[in-house]
Amino acid sequence: MRDLKIPEQRHPEKARKPDNAQPKKPSWIRVKAPGGKGYADTAKIMRENKLVTVCEEAGCPNVGECWSQGHATMMIMGEVCTRACTFCNIATGKPPEDLDVFEPGRVADAVAKLGLNHVVITSVDRDDIKDGGAEHFAQTIRAVRHRSPDTTIEILTPDFIRCGPEALEKVVEARPDVFNHNLETVPGLYPEVRPGARYFHSLRLLQRVKELDPSMFTKSGVMVGLGEDRQSVIQVMEDMRAADIDFLTIGQYLQPTPKHHAVDRFVHPDEFASYEKAAYGKGFLMVSATPLTRSSYHAGDDFARLRAARNRKLGLG
Repeated sequence: MRDLKIPEQRHPEKARKPDNAQPKKPSWIRVKAPGGKGYADTAKIMRENKLVTVCEEAGCPNVGECWSQGHATMMIMGEVCTRACTFCNIATGKPPEDLDVFEPGRVADAVAKLGLNHVVITSVDRDDIKDGGAEHFAQTIRAVRHRSPDTTIEILTPDFIRCGPEALEKVVEARPDVFNHNLETVPGLYPEVRPGARYFHSLRLLQRVKELDPSMFTKSGVMVGLGEDRQSVIQVMEDMRAADIDFLTIGQYLQPTPKHHAVDRFVHPDEFASYEKAAYGKGFLMVSATPLTRSSYHAGDDFARLRAARNRKLGLG
């Protein structure tokens, strides 16, 4: 089984930085080591279909739970990201290969084998490609829809910051059920945590999705424990609602290696509950705010609740 940690040499930009101490994790975010038949079966399907998952590449703490239930988040367009975000454990640098034209079909095959009711598809950033991989996303959505027409599809995309407006339009035209793009952190921390990205560009991207298709659910998430304060998180909530974002996720930042951004603090579960209450008060249809919350964690169940919340709001039962 593959190690969940990316080897240090795969992060040349981070390797030059001094180490940051990794504090001991509190009891509320410790998880069991992955294993069991369900986990092994999911891993086998991923290997057979030659697919990459963000669950492994990013060292997600929930991989054991999710994979044991046959839930895996597909990561398309390779294993190497052209960005060097200091929170992220995915390898960075120049991608060694062009996009694999057969990958959308392999993703669709894996979704069918797993029998997924809801699938999350994400990607690395590919700033080396003219449309940022937008057409590849669209092809993957169409392939899954063709093979598994009853499966709902959630995508977690890059920001397409170096592309024209047609890139986003390609993805929206493919009609995923949920369009997710994470803001990741508060704007004041972008220069350190998310270099190469722009806070208001990401907000505008999600707002534009709603303008192109008002019926499409939009979703975004942030991590806490990076050095933000409560008021800055509340301001992000207000900015998201101004962009008509439906679904907010908030989770604890966990430092992948000593070369990554340091954990400022571990946020107590009571504070996450307070964030959840504040977010619902601002009008989000769905909120997931816990230490272990990640974009795709319990995504299928959350999508069902999201759809039910919209129906209630519209008076449809």
